[in-house]
Amino acid sequence: MFVALDLPQMVREEIEAWGEVELADPALRRIDSESLHVTLAFLGDRPLKDVEPIAEILEWTADRPVLMELGGPVGRPQRERPRLVALPVLGGPVEGLEERLSPALAFEGFYKPEKRPHWPHVTVARVRAEGGGSGRPRRVQIPSGDSPTRRIGWFDGVRISLYRSELQSRGARYVPLAQVELPGAGWQ
Repeated sequence: MFVALDLPQMVREEIEAWGEVELADPALRRIDSESLHVTLAFLGDRPLKDVEPIAEILEWTADRPVLMELGGPVGRPQRERPRLVALPVLGGPVEGLEERLSPALAFEGFYKPEKRPHWPHVTVARVRAEGGGSGRPRRVQIPSGDSPTRRIGWFDGVRISLYRSELQSRGARYVPLAQVELPGAGWQ
């Protein structure tokens, strides 16, 4: 399970249209537009009985609008062959939301904070492995340039969702278990 900030439909459509051109390299597996989100906390395997108390924490943290803007594409990790292509969130209240959410989830025993700092971003593609039993990512050219959402600029997050990740042959499918609408989410 994981908690994520959902993006407006208009933003996901812009990213999808951009990705059809900029992420056409066969070494990349694009993320479906309905799966684009900003991850706030990875919770790991949790029993379904935890959904209701986690949803209550989401309700508590969804008390204000979450305005954000996305930057241009970057590969991660930066020092080796990238495993993913992402659009970083440029400042704004996303970090404040994560700073309220993570301690609340940790206090209730649903989350163990990561040692590395939170990096808010939208993963837009994953790099396929070289094959032949190697887990090493293929060589890819990360697209450069502005954000695919630069025409939109700043936008509101739509909702905070608790998802269960179901692995499938063409990538993970995210099933919403709880969703809380955010105030100010007018661009749906």
